[in-house]
Amino acid sequence: MPAAVLKSKPLPTQSTAKRAVRLDSPYVPMEKRPLPAGRPREWYVTHNRRLKAMRLAIALLDTGVYLPGQAHDETIRSTAERIGVHPPSATTCHMVRALMRYTR
Repeated sequence: MPAAVLKSKPLPTQSTAKRAVRLDSPYVPMEKRPLPAGRPREWYVTHNRRLKAMRLAIALLDTGVYLPGQAHDETIRSTAERIGVHPPSATTCHMVRALMRYTR
């Protein structure tokens, strides 16, 4: 008898998770920690810009904008206003589109 017949596959509806994952639970951000001291100012600026770009990219994906070509500066800025983030610069908008492009 072939080995493939002896090995049982899980049913498509079976979950491999140990516990149920609630997708409708409200998002709770992680506790903020202070950034490490002693770095150049440019490092902090870039770090915060990346965090902002990630937040905006996630918000855009949640609203149905999946392609970088759909994420125009106006769309990104209106999303920033909707989620309560300061309007992003052109550099941050470019970074949002880059994140959407390279994570696919």
